[in-house]
Amino acid sequence: MSFLFNTNTSFPVVFAESGSDAALVAFLIYTAAVFVLAALSNRLLKSKSFISEYFLGSRGLGVWAFALTFAATSSSGGSFTGFPSKIYSHGWILALWIGSYMVVPICTMGFIGKRLNQVARRSGSITVPDVIRDRFQSPAFGLMAVSLIVFFMSFNLVAQFKAGSLILQTLLDGVSLFESTADGLANAVAGLPLLSSAESPEYLLCLLVFGIAVVLYTTYGGFHAVVWTDVMQGIVMVIGVIIMLPLAISQAGGLENTTRLMAKMTPPRVSDPDKGGITLTLNQPSQEIVNIDAGAWITDKPIPGSKVPLLFRVIRATEIPAGETTVNEVKVLQLTTLDDIERILSRRDKENFLDDVSVSNIDLKAYAYGEEGSQQGAYVVGPGPSQNRSSGFLPLSLAISFFFMWAISGTGQPANMVRLMAFNNTKTLQRSICTVAIYYTLIYFPLVIIFCCARVLLPGMEGQSDRIMPAMAVFLTENIGMGWLAGLLVAAPFAAVMSTVDSFLLLISSAWVRDVYQRNINPEASEKTIKLLSYLATFVIGTAAMVVAINPPKFLQDIIVYVGSGLAASFLAPIVYGLYWRRVNAAGAMGAMIGGFSVHLAMYVTGYFVNGSFFRPYQLFNFDPIIIGLFVSFVSGFIVTKLTAPPPDQLVQKYFYTTKTSS
Repeated sequence: MSFLFNTNTSFPVVFAESGSDAALVAFLIYTAAVFVLAALSNRLLKSKSFISEYFLGSRGLGVWAFALTFAATSSSGGSFTGFPSKIYSHGWILALWIGSYMVVPICTMGFIGKRLNQVARRSGSITVPDVIRDRFQSPAFGLMAVSLIVFFMSFNLVAQFKAGSLILQTLLDGVSLFESTADGLANAVAGLPLLSSAESPEYLLCLLVFGIAVVLYTTYGGFHAVVWTDVMQGIVMVIGVIIMLPLAISQAGGLENTTRLMAKMTPPRVSDPDKGGITLTLNQPSQEIVNIDAGAWITDKPIPGSKVPLLFRVIRATEIPAGETTVNEVKVLQLTTLDDIERILSRRDKENFLDDVSVSNIDLKAYAYGEEGSQQGAYVVGPGPSQNRSSGFLPLSLAISFFFMWAISGTGQPANMVRLMAFNNTKTLQRSICTVAIYYTLIYFPLVIIFCCARVLLPGMEGQSDRIMPAMAVFLTENIGMGWLAGLLVAAPFAAVMSTVDSFLLLISSAWVRDVYQRNINPEASEKTIKLLSYLATFVIGTAAMVVAINPPKFLQDIIVYVGSGLAASFLAPIVYGLYWRRVNAAGAMGAMIGGFSVHLAMYVTGYFVNGSFFRPYQLFNFDPIIIGLFVSFVSGFIVTKLTAPPPDQLVQKYFYTTKTSS
């Protein structure tokens, strides 16, 4: 079995030996710290009520624990893989795309935090479906909430496993032990249908290491392990970004130079995924298979009237069989900016170039927006270049949608709601709002600057842009002769993914154990049984996600946007109505959830048929599905409530007229 996707050669610079060893040591120390926290957390489980402690930490989180676990959970793998990928691909416009994220703490914590915590304490709820079931006295509604959480979170969990594996893979590139182990794994799984289909043995090994580590510490330690590892990971994330920012600006020649160079950039031409590309011909036949790795550079003679050679980068690995000289439809991108071409050619000795080949039958597509003369400077002004949209990446109507999406969708995320049920008092909530807002400012705006600099420093990464964060970390530190520092910098995105995966794992397992089994199947289950099932559910769900991630979806940030907007469209209206509107009943809240989910899903499915991709949703009136979904959800909830009987008086009394509050 031969793996053709050689990720070790995908980046311009790999770790020097000393840097590689330091990266491995950094990872081992980091992993050991995670397991120490899990062990300490497990000791707490033995002294308190298991179900409340394992899934909610006994509602005892203080300011730093609450603020950093909230921030770290929201700053997922998408923040350090998908978001940098978007910045790299579309330029400065991403500052507008992410701009409202700074007000997420105000919307999420300030809008529903105190009230949700009160309702959860009054009902004794431990999970979000618990709150929904008890607030509306409807087991069926609680099970509906469980179904949607499992549906959406399963998508996101797989995407996060992929992100963690790609980051770890870059961290360990160049480590001899890692490479030899990957080779051994490739031989061991050769011929096995599922495992041998992974995109590379290095990716598979990293998936196993990452998956086993995060599943074990989450299973063993529960909510407290998740919270305190989130605190550690949140600190690692912000330190990594703060270190990368001056390095990126300095090596790119300053912000003024970066913006000036970006203003001259034009998007690459790319192969159609299904047809087209280039034909490669060897100068002479080879007696062995010639592997053409993803990330390899290929040059060809200049076009007539130019002195600059054509420069292509392979985006999908292929091979030329032994004894043959030609392979057709090689998937590549072609650089079109002179400065980018000269930058790559100037460091040819550090890049992976495929020599002794010629290029013919060039069949590549220009971007739908960004290449024409009237669109010059697309990387520095709106709406930003787009491969598929003639209106650009972020037209004004879509910018408005995303402003509301980030600010509002965070409020509708069950993973965030669980944390809002766990803080200890109102002062903790108030102080945490400011803490998280400052934290997000220290993360997201610097990321925009760093990865605009990456466009200048690392041209041609569009084909593997989900890996631009670790690639940039390696590049920056190697250039200053401090390869060991890359271990810390790459730990930042790795920490982001771990902090999200552990939270999602616990959210899904609590849905099955607490909301399905204990609340509906066996209410009298002993604590010993619940403990065993909690461990088993967390382990099985994590293992299943790891298996699916062997052949993961391609676009991480698209999945994260779909899940985030879908959860908000489904959960925000029912929760807001349940917390603040006395008149709302179970039928109205269910109508809101069904309406929001159905419209949101319908727009994505329509996008599949109209635009050719599920992740390019149909945009009614040019608005994102979350805007339409939320509108339908709130309206349908209101109408159904008004058309049906009011809730029982004792239910309203319990949640709206209790004079003594718990927070």
